[in-house]
Amino acid sequence: MFDGYDSCSEDTSSSSSSEESEEEVAPLPSNLPIIKNNGQVYTYPDGKSGMATCEMCGMVGVRDAFYSKTKRFCSVSCSRSYSSNSKKASILARLQVTGKPPTKKAKVLQKQPLVAKLAAYAQYQATLQNQAKTKAAVSMEGFSWGNYINSNSFIAAPVTCFKHAPMGTCWGDISENVRVEVPNTDCSLPTKVFWIAGIVKLAGYNALLRYEGFENDPGLDFWCNVCGSDIHPVGWCAASGKPLVPPRTIQHKYTNWKAFLVKRLTGAKTLPPDFSQKVTESMQYPFKPCMRVEVVDKRHLCRTRVAVVESVIGGRLRLVYEESEDRTDDFWCHMHSPLIHPIGWSRSIGHRFKRSDITKKQDGHFDTPPHLFAKVKEVDQSGEWFKEGMKLEAIDPLNLSTICVATIRKVLADGFLMIGIDGSEAADGSDWFCYHATSPSIFPVGFCEINMIELTPPRGYTKLPFKWFDYLRETGSIAAPVKLFNKDVPNHGFRVGMKLEAVDLMEPRLICVATVTRIIHRLLRIHFDGWEEEYDQWVDCESPDLYPVGWCQLTGYQLQPPASQSSRESQSGSSKQKKKAKSQQYKGHKKSGSPHGVYIHFLSC
Repeated sequence: MFDGYDSCSEDTSSSSSSEESEEEVAPLPSNLPIIKNNGQVYTYPDGKSGMATCEMCGMVGVRDAFYSKTKRFCSVSCSRSYSSNSKKASILARLQVTGKPPTKKAKVLQKQPLVAKLAAYAQYQATLQNQAKTKAAVSMEGFSWGNYINSNSFIAAPVTCFKHAPMGTCWGDISENVRVEVPNTDCSLPTKVFWIAGIVKLAGYNALLRYEGFENDPGLDFWCNVCGSDIHPVGWCAASGKPLVPPRTIQHKYTNWKAFLVKRLTGAKTLPPDFSQKVTESMQYPFKPCMRVEVVDKRHLCRTRVAVVESVIGGRLRLVYEESEDRTDDFWCHMHSPLIHPIGWSRSIGHRFKRSDITKKQDGHFDTPPHLFAKVKEVDQSGEWFKEGMKLEAIDPLNLSTICVATIRKVLADGFLMIGIDGSEAADGSDWFCYHATSPSIFPVGFCEINMIELTPPRGYTKLPFKWFDYLRETGSIAAPVKLFNKDVPNHGFRVGMKLEAVDLMEPRLICVATVTRIIHRLLRIHFDGWEEEYDQWVDCESPDLYPVGWCQLTGYQLQPPASQSSRESQSGSSKQKKKAKSQQYKGHKKSGSPHGVYIHFLSC
């Protein structure tokens, strides 16, 4: 079993570039390696110049971020619309919806109609895009999931909770005490060497590892992404001709390391031999650049537009609307998002669609095969079904922290419904939104009361506390039958307090450090660490916008650290002001089998 044992003296004076091949590389640092997510988050002006209100759309924001020397407008668009002195131009400007409207706490906009609120956030988004390259960036090198979890004794949601994520359906029973082979950083040999470590703690894809031989000593424990390229099943070194070397700190503890490992590894579990292959396969995505799709129009939620896949990162798509000449008018979503559909979907179900001014496909662009899109459950609309005017409760897509009183405005084909939020609808229905009848984002009347969730009444409704019985009688409406709603609750595995990485659906290009704070059947309340509760979002347990801890590092996506972390890394004396400015801007918008054989090559230290 141990034939081929090699010996070698450790040469502490040898060194070489860390960028060389594995056969000839410098020793890794002897100190504890910390896995870091390099990237940036945007900061805002220090607030010394105060706040300003856009004279066109009414958006309230930091004065320094406003357009022109006079700071009268939040963007070029508002300035031009104002100067045209045209009511029509003003209305068109206000219909440029890109996301969350201002909250009711924004006093300046409190009395304005919803369309104006939507416009405020639209202009905020435009400002972000125009100034993204010039804003000061806050380094997040100081944020480490490992340190964050260790220092606060946090628990992360297991990878098996995320079926859409890499290895989500084939994670198996990877758990504590599983043994792996990893680089030995406590060694100064001139070659890259490895040693065996055991998993002490799991946090999503990340594992806290301890080298064999350290027993209960955590001195050299380190975090590593289990799906990373430097972690292997026991036996990999033997098969690959790589040396196993005990860490220098403990090399004096045993004279016969072979016997030690035989005792320690007998009966122990390790990763499946094809684990690396499975990781690679699970990170292959069928969507490719230049594919065309239909996606929700972020300026008018009631309709779809044609967009082209610009890039794919970890299954997330950056879509550029087909008419965007400079390719900056984009939209981020996962390939399994219910917001994207094959070309022709809108026409087939009767959904509004914005025709493109482009008369023919651009060279290289092609329609995405329909089988690549997420499938919705088939429904039977021939019997008792949803009807226009029926009341229900729904998550407001423009304010995902709230569940609101809503009405079915139109019944489409294939089980799709157009829904409006009572008291906040535009006369032309431009703010209606589409949910499928099986969507986990719509609920029967009384859902919030039964589950002790605050229901948001219609804007301007004065008979509080809100009572459904009274409201239905006053409006002459009926509630949608309870039996028509999706009552399936999967065994999702989430628990309150678990950490994860979550998309900020109000700014879907951002993925943030987040926590599950409440669970109602399949509905999760997601809190963004460091931010106030008013920015929380209700999300389904199977949402493709939730990811395990370590997903960003694995895929190369940028992770946004907790807000408090950003503030600490801001310039001294202005961090609180910057966080306040950011807050005010946001408020204004808004398997391992049985152990297999162990074959070990040694090098003595």
